[in-house]
Amino acid sequence: MSQTRFTKEHEWARVDGDVAICGITDYAQKALGDIVYVELPAIGKKVKQGEQVAVVESSKAASEVYAPVDGEVVAVNDNLSNDPGKVNAAAQSDGWFFKIKAANAAQTGSLMDEPTYQNYVKGLS
Repeated sequence: MSQTRFTKEHEWARVDGDVAICGITDYAQKALGDIVYVELPAIGKKVKQGEQVAVVESSKAASEVYAPVDGEVVAVNDNLSNDPGKVNAAAQSDGWFFKIKAANAAQTGSLMDEPTYQNYVKGLS
């Protein structure tokens, strides 16, 4: 069964087995505004938790996207290259950025569950 976890930097990871589908949260896409460009990582790139793995640019700013867990990028959402607005339309589903094969699945335990993340976001406003 998959579960979605969140970082303080507003990334999400939907973990299913040892693969995590990752993207930015709805909160992050709203804060960024209209997404105009997404730079995706190379497949095969090895990443560490908290390390920059992608970039998202909006009409307001550019922002780094960080790896929620250690692992290797095994897929990217090529649809975002032609349609970066998918991130605004569906940040936590069709607007995913990359998939990571987790090197240490236990790291997801350090990420927030949805109720904890929602409380965290409420504290930011």
